[in-house]
Amino acid sequence: MHITQLNRECLLHLFSFLDKDSRWCLGQTCHSLLDVFQDPSLWPLLNFSSLSELTKKNYILGPALKHLSFCWYSSRVKICNIEDWDKTALQRSMCSRHLNTVSDFLMAVCERCPNLHSLTLSGCAHVADENLIKILSSCSQLKSLKLENCSGMTDGTLAAVPVFAGRLQILHVNFCRNVTQRGLRQLQERRPGLVIQAIRSADMIADRLPEKVIQRILPGRKTSYYGIPSA
Repeated sequence: MHITQLNRECLLHLFSFLDKDSRWCLGQTCHSLLDVFQDPSLWPLLNFSSLSELTKKNYILGPALKHLSFCWYSSRVKICNIEDWDKTALQRSMCSRHLNTVSDFLMAVCERCPNLHSLTLSGCAHVADENLIKILSSCSQLKSLKLENCSGMTDGTLAAVPVFAGRLQILHVNFCRNVTQRGLRQLQERRPGLVIQAIRSADMIADRLPEKVIQRILPGRKTSYYGIPSA
């Protein structure tokens, strides 16, 4: 029996054992297998470990996606996390090549993956409050948000959690140096049942003061201290 003679349920089961690249290669062999590759139900889980993986066509973003992680441990992460005013021209040039790669990817997730349950980001220094707040407001099923070494986020994201993330149960902001003890304390007071982990974050030297958090997150609406809509 040829593989294309198997029913769809069997083909989906077969594809589920393959990694992203293998699924993509198999899907390129014929139209029927490409149709299986493009089935959203095949993609409830996605893991990425490099920026180049985000630009490939070997995965599908869809409503079936529930668990997403992007953990970048490249040496370039250290460059991304250098304070902007302390970067050399070469370092700025290196960052400019991938400045919006993860942010643009997260915006696509907001549009296509409303049932996301967990999101893990590590080493994403260029992801800012506006990107994370968009995730919180678009993915109402989100239960776990784990951030590590994401220096672009500030107390603005913490302030958005009680407003947008009613189902969030776990929040990690480890080694995120631009969050403060004040922001963490206020979040704990407003969401006492939320499990918060903030290893080293509020003890690190901040890039910028919380007072400088962006005010452009929701243009045209009155905003409060952290750029969140006022009541």
